[in-house]
Amino acid sequence: MNIRFMALRETFDRSPVKIEPVKKRSEIFEKNVFTDEKMRQYLDKESYREFKRVKEKGLTVDRELAGKIAAAMKTWAIENGATHYTHWFQPLTGATAEKHDSFLEKLPDGESLEVFTGNQLAQQEPDASSFPSGGLRNTFEARGYTAWDPGSPAFIYGTTLCIPTIFISYTGEALDFKTPLLRSSQVLDYYGTQVAQMFNRNVEKVYATLGWEQEYFLVDSALYKSRPDLIMTGRTLLGHPPAKNQQMEDHYFGSIPERVMAFMRDLEIEALKAGIPVKTRHNEVAPGQYEIAPVFEEVNLAVDHNTLLMDIMKKIARRHHFEVLLHEKPFEYINGSGKHNNWSLMTDTGINLLSPGDTPKRNLRFLTFFVNVIKAVNDYEKLIRASIASAGNDHRLGANEAPPAIISVFIGKYLTGVLQELKNLKKGKLTPDEKTELKINVIGKIPQIFLDNTDRNRTSPFAFTGNKFEIRSVGASANCASPMISLNTIMAMQLKRFLEDFEKQIAKGLKKDDAIIRVLSQYIKESERILFEGNGYSEEWKREAAERGLSNLKTTPAALKVLQEPEVVKLFVDLGVYSEAELASRYHVLLEQYNKKLEIEGRVLSDLISNHIIPVVTNYQTRLAENIKHLKDLGIRSDTENLKKLSSDLTELIGENNRLKKLLRLMQSIENEEEKADLITKRIIPQMEKIRVLADDLEMQVDDELWPLVKYRELLFTR
Repeated sequence: MNIRFMALRETFDRSPVKIEPVKKRSEIFEKNVFTDEKMRQYLDKESYREFKRVKEKGLTVDRELAGKIAAAMKTWAIENGATHYTHWFQPLTGATAEKHDSFLEKLPDGESLEVFTGNQLAQQEPDASSFPSGGLRNTFEARGYTAWDPGSPAFIYGTTLCIPTIFISYTGEALDFKTPLLRSSQVLDYYGTQVAQMFNRNVEKVYATLGWEQEYFLVDSALYKSRPDLIMTGRTLLGHPPAKNQQMEDHYFGSIPERVMAFMRDLEIEALKAGIPVKTRHNEVAPGQYEIAPVFEEVNLAVDHNTLLMDIMKKIARRHHFEVLLHEKPFEYINGSGKHNNWSLMTDTGINLLSPGDTPKRNLRFLTFFVNVIKAVNDYEKLIRASIASAGNDHRLGANEAPPAIISVFIGKYLTGVLQELKNLKKGKLTPDEKTELKINVIGKIPQIFLDNTDRNRTSPFAFTGNKFEIRSVGASANCASPMISLNTIMAMQLKRFLEDFEKQIAKGLKKDDAIIRVLSQYIKESERILFEGNGYSEEWKREAAERGLSNLKTTPAALKVLQEPEVVKLFVDLGVYSEAELASRYHVLLEQYNKKLEIEGRVLSDLISNHIIPVVTNYQTRLAENIKHLKDLGIRSDTENLKKLSSDLTELIGENNRLKKLLRLMQSIENEEEKADLITKRIIPQMEKIRVLADDLEMQVDDELWPLVKYRELLFTR
């Protein structure tokens, strides 16, 4: 029996892991999180009040206060089973990183005790030499620093106290996702608050919120381990489509299999303990695909929670003999997995700035922020595309439920009508009648519009869905921080420009509301090209988008080039989100990661063909030939067409695989990453696709009992 059938037998013997029932989710929520309430319990009142003040003002925690917090944190952690602590950070590898240190320290007199100081809480010095830096430092320069982020609470994971931190180099450059995210949030707050105060002087803070929706696939661990391509690349490089896949649309929102439900319950319990407010679970469109989603949170905390969840998912899945696949396109021919980022803007007074109000004044506030988002995306659509670029996402974008690579904004026909009214205003001051018509009959009707007439466009990469914008293009394995950094930054810049344009209108003698409306009217005219209500998959839209001047960057190397454009460099540098060196490092890191992933995929595919497919097909070819000869010896006529086709396809596969090997050797000889990427996109990827077509065709010709790889019908439907 080959390894495929052994894996299938092991899978069929599975039974769900029993999970102890939890009566109320509220009883376990944030059980393992050092919340404000727990800090209040373990810290003296004066220190607690000082920490709250420092945190709200965004000030630095001094070492004396850090020492008191560290002592309180240590006491709580040890009482709850922690033995170690770690600075938990998000380097540019795409995964989280942590170095564990024990609380235990030995004193000079030979005694020992648990120690955790303010210095240990506030800053650590992990070895940074093996983390990607994109040329910010030499490999032999190992020093890096992690620094505590008080905005994200510490939590216990297993027996380790995890302290969310930023990660910077010895010279101060950001080496992570969190640092630029915090910077982008800070500058968005600065300009967002100024604009919000035009409508409410009590606003002192504006911040972005994020509600992510995490899609993923589950496959049995035994089947996973029998597929070298899944183990090494996270996706299947070979596999013929099964007769039944998702065409019946019977998996979406369907009954959840018992084993999967056991996994989901266990996952939810662990996520809730870690403070991740998960709320929704369901079957997704493709067989074997699922989704989990939380309630909205402040963007920094939401990013931390999504990153943590991806790690928790993998560990919980293995308890249930599953493997979680977070690749954007683990299976050809069916839907890939994304991570919809629902982004909005809130004030410290509890107002959602992207939610319409119940009066014309409040809707003018809504339209101000709404139109500025559209203008920001219009001006920086290529940057939005770059922020979601990855090797995995290149496979997914534009296929099935994933939006296309062309960035456009969907707002629905009713809001489109409102914007048309604003756009068509005549120049100059508004007459009293025009003001009444605009504020009462146009702006005043927005709440009623939203009550019954909002809709969704699943082909739109950037859609308004009632009180938020949904970025549907983010890949399932991505760190949510990447698109959030770009969106926060371009919105901050747009609000800065809005304030400048508003002041110009005031200088012309216009009153506040008139000035706002005039600026918004001009922005709508300048942003019409980005608004699109139709089918984003259609060929007609591709042609129309090109005529509008919108980009269609289909590959990651093409998309990343925007990070080198002077306008984009100036954007990030002027707002202090990235230095010029930090932005350049991101470009080099992302391009190098793309090249390495595709190199690994190419080598794995070539090895699969050489070591698995060719030997099996050759063996089957020999069987067919011997059978035909045996029949001929008996005087029985036999059809040789199957053998001829098999032999022809095998010969072609061997030749194409040899060509792939030559291309991979050529790539290894190239030092320049941009030249490598060019070779990959133009020659290696097409060559891999050609090989896949041949191998998948041979899968349908060879005896099922001989085929060495677990097939799609088994991976997708065996639970």
